[in-house]
Amino acid sequence: MRLIVVSGLSGSGKSVALHTLEDLDFYCVDNIPAALLKPLVAHTVRGSDDVYPRTAVGLDARNRPREIETVPVLVRELKRGGIACDVLYLHAQDEVILKRYAETRRKHPLVDASMSLREAIAAERRLLEPITMAADWIVDTSAMGVHDLRDRIRERIDPQQGRLSLLFVSFGYKYGIPGDADFVFDVRSLPNPYWDQALRPLSGRDAAVEEFLGRQPGVGRMIDALGAFLDERIAEFTQVNRSYLTVAVGCTGGQHRSVYVVERLAARFRAAHPRVLTRHASLRDA
Repeated sequence: MRLIVVSGLSGSGKSVALHTLEDLDFYCVDNIPAALLKPLVAHTVRGSDDVYPRTAVGLDARNRPREIETVPVLVRELKRGGIACDVLYLHAQDEVILKRYAETRRKHPLVDASMSLREAIAAERRLLEPITMAADWIVDTSAMGVHDLRDRIRERIDPQQGRLSLLFVSFGYKYGIPGDADFVFDVRSLPNPYWDQALRPLSGRDAAVEEFLGRQPGVGRMIDALGAFLDERIAEFTQVNRSYLTVAVGCTGGQHRSVYVVERLAARFRAAHPRVLTRHASLRDA
């Protein structure tokens, strides 16, 4: 039996997430009152038959604070009882959510005569904080399209059966750290190709940048050190039957150094792990 609780800010992609889970054969229920979550779980996840082997439940801000506070307690109870239960929390930057509402012309669930959209977003963040703190997986959808979010959920929820799925992500610190990373490494100490005018417009996947960074002794040592660290962590994650691991590598802009290091780490681990993915969060053509 498996349960996924999907929550997050309105406009951050909860409907997309639930539709994706439905495509993955989850029985999905959206906008359920938090007070009814426990009876629903008793009927589905804890039921005596196999009608609902995989269930996903969407929770939004249309709940009273004391009802929201019961969700982390129930999740802990389910995990102690041996039920696979994950909390997925989606969010995005305020300006992104404001733009999405302007484009769709939909009404935010907390907006009324006394509360503006910006105030409603802030209130929703506060209201959902207990779920945020209990989340197993936090995804910032600010820079994601619909297809990107669907791919991320599929990668996480249905990795190759019985094998660890490794996702290496490059990012730029000036854009923020990915919220769903298990490990975050900073490679800003490495020589920066950005200061070479010929290399500035290129990325860490271009041959000239690869050649530049490949000549730097510190780069190779960094990759070897990260690889050795991850070898041990991957062995530990495998022993506890973890099915996914996300490793984020950041530099200033997410264009040169972090991209190069991610590609080298991915190549290193593909020999032993058949499911290795890469994503370059700050590259437009990633």
